[in-house]
Amino acid sequence: MSFKDKILNNQSPWGSPPGGGDGPTRGGNGSGTRQQPPSLDEIIRNFQKTINKLTGGGSGGSKPIVIGLIILVLLYLASGLYRVLPDEQGVVLRFGKYVNTTQPGLHYHFPTPFERVLTPKVTKVNRVDVGFRPASDTGRSSGVGNVPEESLMLTGDENIVDINYSVFWVIKDAQKFLFNIQSPVETVKAASETAMREVIAKNKIQNILTEGRSKIEVEVQEIAQLILDEYGSGIQLTQVQTQQADPPEQVIDAFRDVQAARADRERSKNEAEAYANDVIPRARGEAEQVLQQAEAYKKEVVAKAEGEASRFLAIYNEYKNAKQVTQERMYLETMEKVLADIDKVIIDKESGSGVVPYLPLPELKKGTNN
Repeated sequence: MSFKDKILNNQSPWGSPPGGGDGPTRGGNGSGTRQQPPSLDEIIRNFQKTINKLTGGGSGGSKPIVIGLIILVLLYLASGLYRVLPDEQGVVLRFGKYVNTTQPGLHYHFPTPFERVLTPKVTKVNRVDVGFRPASDTGRSSGVGNVPEESLMLTGDENIVDINYSVFWVIKDAQKFLFNIQSPVETVKAASETAMREVIAKNKIQNILTEGRSKIEVEVQEIAQLILDEYGSGIQLTQVQTQQADPPEQVIDAFRDVQAARADRERSKNEAEAYANDVIPRARGEAEQVLQQAEAYKKEVVAKAEGEASRFLAIYNEYKNAKQVTQERMYLETMEKVLADIDKVIIDKESGSGVVPYLPLPELKKGTNN
């Protein structure tokens, strides 16, 4: 009788009748007693015999069942094979507890329910929009939806700016990413918004709207990354990109007027600086020219005076040596200078009769020139 038939017939599979046996046994004194239970060794031997019957000692119909069971066991064990793609990391969990992280390739873990593997995409660049929602998120066909509670921020000079920006991030540590934070998108949004409000509060609105955007983006990325690292999020920020930075919609017209006035002021200032840059160098050049002319005139006058003094000393020395001759020469030279530009007529009172005592030198000179 097989193991199964014994159980169905309410008999002990080990050869003992249930409840202590089928009937009493006679002892040496003739009194009725129950049969003693089998020993542990006997139980093990009977169990081994039953297993042998199931695997080969029984009927030929049990062999396909055993082979099917073996195949099912092998398939179950093979279910522990898994592959990690190049853009993934494998996080192995044993009864829900982290065991280790595996890199891209073929690996093995204990089948379910003992172990399971999570494979997040660690090279995929994720995007979080703050202050606005794209058309795909809002359900509209085009345009973006503004979120004022996220985009309106107070600047350092007590103005309000409406700023929209996007944060791009990847997973740098799959274990921390899966177990340290519950909502990665909300965590990144909260950290970046906190960092942006801190940076905006330290800058003036003019700087935010013009040349200061790139510097603000870098500062926001650094501060937000520090916050995420403190959380142990396993997230790496790759870029913070400003999409729009304007005054609030209610005052944008007035702000544009102010901007136009500032532009006019800058233009007038530049024109004044250009005029000053043209006039000042020219005035400096003219002043330098006047100084040079004065210096030249000074040298000329001094040289002329020194020359006249030298000439006077030379004439004086000659005068001391020959007074009469020097006096006559000086008289003649003086008269030559004095009478050079005067019309001259010579009348000789002592001329004899028959000679005209008149010599019209100017008329004679004119005739000679003609």
